Amino acid sequence: MELIPLAADFGVEIRGIALSDVAASDKAYRTVRAAFEEHSVLLFQGQEVTDDVQAAFSRAFGPLERVKVGSEGEGTFYSRLHNIAADGSLVPETHRQALTARANQLWHTDSSFKKTPALASVLSARIVPRHGGETELASTRQTWARLSPAMRSRLRDAVVTHAYAYSRDQIDSQLMTVAERETLPPVRWRMTWRNPVNGRIALYMASHACAVEGLGDAEARALLDGLIAEATRPEFTYQHRWRPGDVLMWDNRATMHRGRPWPRDEPRSMVRTTISAVEADGLAEVHPPEPDLSEKLQQPGRASGYGTLS
Repeated sequence: MELIPLAADFGVEIRGIALSDVAASDKAYRTVRAAFEEHSVLLFQGQEVTDDVQAAFSRAFGPLERVKVGSEGEGTFYSRLHNIAADGSLVPETHRQALTARANQLWHTDSSFKKTPALASVLSARIVPRHGGETELASTRQTWARLSPAMRSRLRDAVVTHAYAYSRDQIDSQLMTVAERETLPPVRWRMTWRNPVNGRIALYMASHACAVEGLGDAEARALLDGLIAEATRPEFTYQHRWRPGDVLMWDNRATMHRGRPWPRDEPRSMVRTTISAVEADGLAEVHPPEPDLSEKLQQPGRASGYGTLS
């Protein structure tokens, strides 16, 4: 196996091992799993990828998440992200699939709004536009390392609320169905996730993050926006330009990602499988304690002590 760096401090292309090798060989799996834990983002190029091949590869890393209610592929293991209607035409920009693509252009980490968050996502290119449609990634592990010791100390045990409705309402208040709102209530997570294999800590946040316990709305928003801006500075991101047969895998515990726009008159079709986190992935540590309802939340305008990001 050969590892080719994708960015200065995270992500590698894997050569010499195919998706099917990982599903069939424990040795290949352990080799790729070690690269995943160390580098957070893996790229496989030139794959003969089908739904079954992708699912078998993904399942080697943990239980597969079923696609949530209201999404294309609901109830299956395959989230189908495309702008192609059933008759083969391209959907208009007001179509749910087009609006979902716009929402996915916000910096996010998959399934942080669910009761069981995601360890990893695997995204394969099936139809690629001639221009645009890239996927951009940032390492929140490296972001954590760039923060000052004082800032890290203050954020280590902070608790953040994640809500799917918060990110989707930024695009269109009608994007979420009633069923989605009923089945996806807000959830609480620590702001940091420690990798149990190597002990490295990453910020756990993004577009679904809508509140920080102990802070007023404006102060929490300023903190989260500042951290996301720091994480996604252009010099610290990797932008992947897709080719058919490309497969990207990323660690949702330690990265954020977003899709990039593409011309409305060009088709794009991607398939994502998502791997649920389990206790061995550090899930217990990211679970916060139950809130103490006897304590009042800090009011807006009061000093938080969070300071600057540097």
